[in-house]
Amino acid sequence: MSDLAVLERPKPDSLHAAAASPQIVVMKFGSSVLVSPADAPKVASDIYAEVRRGRRVVAVVSAFAGETDRLLAEARALGLVHDNSILPSYVVQGEERSAALVALACDRVGLGAQTLTVRELGLVAHGDSEHARPIRFDPAPLRRALEQHEVVVVPGYGALSPEGKVVLLGRGGSDLSALFLAAELGLSSVQLVKDVDGLYDRDPNTNIDARRYDYAGWAEAKALGGGLVQPDALDLAQARNLNVEVRNYLDGHRTVIGARSVPPRVALPHRPLRVAVAGCGVVGGGTLARLLEDPRIDVVGVLVRNPAKPRDVPGASPRHIRPLLVSEPAALMARDPDIVLEALSEADAGHAVIRAALERGIDVASANKQAVSRDPAGLLALAEENGARLLWSASIGGGVPMVETLRAARAGAPIAAFEAVLNGTVNFMLERIGDGASFDTALAEARAAGFAEEDPSADLEGLDAAAKVRLLAFEAFGRMPDQVEIPRDVLSADQPAAPGARQLCRCRLEEGKLIAEVRLVAGPMDALFATLKGEGNALKVIRQDGSVVRCKGRGAGRWATAESLLADLSELAAHRAGERIAGHA
Repeated sequence: MSDLAVLERPKPDSLHAAAASPQIVVMKFGSSVLVSPADAPKVASDIYAEVRRGRRVVAVVSAFAGETDRLLAEARALGLVHDNSILPSYVVQGEERSAALVALACDRVGLGAQTLTVRELGLVAHGDSEHARPIRFDPAPLRRALEQHEVVVVPGYGALSPEGKVVLLGRGGSDLSALFLAAELGLSSVQLVKDVDGLYDRDPNTNIDARRYDYAGWAEAKALGGGLVQPDALDLAQARNLNVEVRNYLDGHRTVIGARSVPPRVALPHRPLRVAVAGCGVVGGGTLARLLEDPRIDVVGVLVRNPAKPRDVPGASPRHIRPLLVSEPAALMARDPDIVLEALSEADAGHAVIRAALERGIDVASANKQAVSRDPAGLLALAEENGARLLWSASIGGGVPMVETLRAARAGAPIAAFEAVLNGTVNFMLERIGDGASFDTALAEARAAGFAEEDPSADLEGLDAAAKVRLLAFEAFGRMPDQVEIPRDVLSADQPAAPGARQLCRCRLEEGKLIAEVRLVAGPMDALFATLKGEGNALKVIRQDGSVVRCKGRGAGRWATAESLLADLSELAAHRAGERIAGHA
């Protein structure tokens, strides 16, 4: 029996990491967070973090800041004041525009995203055309969209009258949209992501003794909330027993509004997180671009081989970047970072940086599979010894949450084997070669698309994929096959692959021994792999109970991999914040 046949025996299947029916979360993003289209990527980051936890996301969005007022003014200037029933259908274009741009930002980082218009969503409301109240909702179209996509982005504020005309839900109506959808989906809570840091017992701008709630009851929220949550939305939440998590974008604090109330306490002052970046190539440069525009982050240093070399950091001027650059790991550590994001392309240099940070008790997130796969158990032990944490999800699968998928699968039953497409660069090139491009043209296009590094040898020789196989094996089985024991097929101009080929990576446990390989495979294969396009990556996990868990997405490229690294950063930052709060309590 062939290796492929071993992996292909019939089994029950599931679509994602945790279960056949992933948990759904409703998140609402208002204009205080979505100020302009430039803010769509940070919203995509928040959504990605939830997807990485195995959830499907319904993202309810407001129009960008000032957009609703502008559209209202234009409509009122030309419409009748006493009978302006066409106005709502014009105004909701603001929410539908922001929904489309957020979905585009999600797609860029590898999330499967879809948008629904106000009419497609089908939320029905009754009353005044500019201040209607939701009365019913058929969740079937939304659930169908969630079955096919990880994220469905929908416009808030708008609904349909019983007669089928577009109406509005009053100012702040996106809150009401989100809460009504969550209630109709049978959820127990909803997230409202805002730029304020919670509910206080008095105005914190004028009272230095103001205290912040972690849990606030309905009465407190209605008495103290002001414009925090739309009053109509609070009434709905109380009637439907729905917890409202008002989450601050800057530090992640949540005031949970519901039946439970806990006395407020003094809020710890917010301190920007000190972050250092090792590497400024495809991934490091994209990550740095996102960090520099984030008010929560203080970038303290960037490790590069040659500080004099121009750097590709979108949106950042050389004058801004130059003072951050250092050429020695010791100089980077001397900048006293809280967290190091390691995105070097060299195994030796990356491993040394990771060890240097962990030895100093500095948390690390790495996108360098060659460095981490050398000794993941030793690095984890070093982190624990020094009170630090190490994450490496970004080193495997680009924007695909492969590590989280495998961990969730293993929690359900022991792993028997896995099969994967793990190198977006090679499979992008294989697709282009299959379309008739030459090897050199395919490689040049992979570089232009931001998939291939200047030196692509690790990709083309299968070393990159083999390192990822080793790390996935560590996650699946707690140990790794030796690098030299993993046979690898090489892609080169002199060794062309057959049309339709994919670089497939396999690892299985057989009589106590791990057997792994990296092969260029053509012919019949699982549709999960056969239908991948371009830089797509996918993972199929076979458990010993016969069940199969799958995930797929964008597996290479600046933005997808940078997003995974930023998600690791967010997890580390949340852990640090939790320790800080626990120490203050």
